[in-house]
Parts: sequence; C-alpha cells; structure tokens
Amino acid sequence: MPALDNSPRLALIKTLSDGQFHSGEVLGQELGMSRAAISKHIKVLQQWGVDVFRVQGKGYCLPAPLDLLDEASLQSKLNVPTFSLVPVIDSTNQYLLDRVGQLTSGTSCLAEYQQAGRGRRGRVWFSPYGANLYLSMYWRLDAGMAAAMGLSLVVGVSMAETLNKLGAEGVKVKWPNDLYWQDKKLAGILVEMTGQAGDAAHLVIGMGLNVAMPETDSVDQQWANLKDTSSALPDKNTLAAALINGVIDALKEYEVSGMNGFVERWDKFDNFKGRAVKLILGEREVKGIARGINEQGALMLETEAGITPYLGGEISLRADV
Repeated sequence: MPALDNSPRLALIKTLSDGQFHSGEVLGQELGMSRAAISKHIKVLQQWGVDVFRVQGKGYCLPAPLDLLDEASLQSKLNVPTFSLVPVIDSTNQYLLDRVGQLTSGTSCLAEYQQAGRGRRGRVWFSPYGANLYLSMYWRLDAGMAAAMGLSLVVGVSMAETLNKLGAEGVKVKWPNDLYWQDKKLAGILVEMTGQAGDAAHLVIGMGLNVAMPETDSVDQQWANLKDTSSALPDKNTLAAALINGVIDALKEYEVSGMNGFVERWDKFDNFKGRAVKLILGEREVKGIARGINEQGALMLETEAGITPYLGGEISLRADV
C-alpha cells in the first residue's frame, strides 16, 4: 500500500505556522486547490492535534506561530553522518529499526507528528503535530547487548546537561528513562535493541520532549513543557541539533569508559535522590529512600534491610507521598 501523500497538508501548515489569518480563497490560490479541499485538509490537521480555528470573513488561523523543524537549518547544526526529517511518521524508532542494516552510528530521524509513537511497555505516546520534539537515533554498540544496561541513564544525563546549557532551569532526571521538571514528566526515553548474543548490539534510542504540549483535563496526563522552564530558549532546530550532538558525544564516552563518570553526573540532576519513593515491581511495592545509582546503572534503594540495587525489569519509580 503506497504511503499517503501529506505534501498538501504540510504546505498548508507551513503557511499557517506564522500565526496570521489566511482566507480559504487565498490559501486555495497559493496551494492550487479548491476551498473545499482546504477545508478537508484543515480537518486532518485538527486530527493531528493542530488547533486551527476559523473566523467568518477573516479565514483560518493558529492560536500562536508554530516553530517547525527545517531540513537546511538542521543540516547546518548537526554533527551526524545522515539524518531524516519525516514530518508525519508512524514512529521515529520504527523508521530506524526497519533500516538497521544500512545505518551508521548517529543516524537520526526527526518528526513533527507520530501516528503510532510509543513509550515503555507498549504505551502510546501522544504526539500533536509541531508541538513537541520527537527524534530517534541509531547506535551500534560493539560491546554487545549486556553493555547497554545503563544506556537510558547516559542519554538522560546528556539531555539534562544540554537543556541546562540552553537555559532550561530545574530539569531533572528520573530513573531509569525520563526527564522531570517540578515533579512532572518533561521527556521520555525509549531504547530498543536488536542483535545476537555475543555480537554487536543495534540500538535505537527514542527521545520525546514536551516543548509546547497543549493543556489537558486528564488527571492521568500531568506533564511539564520546556517552554515553562525558561523565557529564552532557542528555536526547535537548534534544540534538536544540540540534543542529538550531545547524545552522540555521551555515547562515544560511554563506549570508552562505560558508566564511569556518569554516576556523578547523574547525581547532579537526580530528581528523587534522598527522597522517599516506592518501586513498583509487578504486583509488589518496595518503599525506601532513593540513594542515586551505581556503576551498573541500578537504582540504589535504602530500606530497613540496608541499601539494595534494583536494575531493569518492570519497575516504576514514584515519589512516596
């Protein structure tokens, strides 16, 4: 089945991204389509989570200008051999997983909208068009799958450091694969692996960052937005390139020295260190005080029995309040 041609919708959203009013008639003339076709495409944009509204006599408008990714701008800022900007995609992770055999380390995929974005344990990752940052990176780890245990922590530290340098204040890391701001989720990291035992591990690292996620009434969807962390953040192209370049540098360092050095760097940003937490292990809960991570990337939890490391598996970390 051929892929759906989204070019008319992408052209439409690029025109609307200035935040100004555009009449249906003028849009039709500019894009070479009827007003009825414009109206039809607007409905699709609304399904993508774009808040397009219409005022009689004035036309269509977005509530605010939209900061969109641009291939030329990314090209000038990225330190990667190659990247793909696919504005509308099922999943940036899946895009790279489907091409693992033909990729070099650092190859990245960026999108404005994921139709089937996913988080840990198969959860759907809600991805409104243009509001946030969705990107994935391929990395070949010659040391094999066992060496990838602490990888999400390394990526998290790198992202927190980069955002801090770009002016985002108070960004923290949450074990094992999230970024937090004021105890709310700011970003998620999903590492997916393929490979044979004893051979190199092929990793695809997905990063989803809330930049300007629309508000929701749902009590289950409490998140933070990067725009709330600072009044002077760079544009999305600068942000994306800095995150990718930072993760590449961190992974190169990890290949040489493993978790050595990252434990200390993690400590600086650890959202829960010294706080009462509970670990959810399937049906079981373990309560204690979070004491950072160890050299294997395990969470160190202090209970009455002493300090115990917890590594991987179905574990959720939540503040025990």
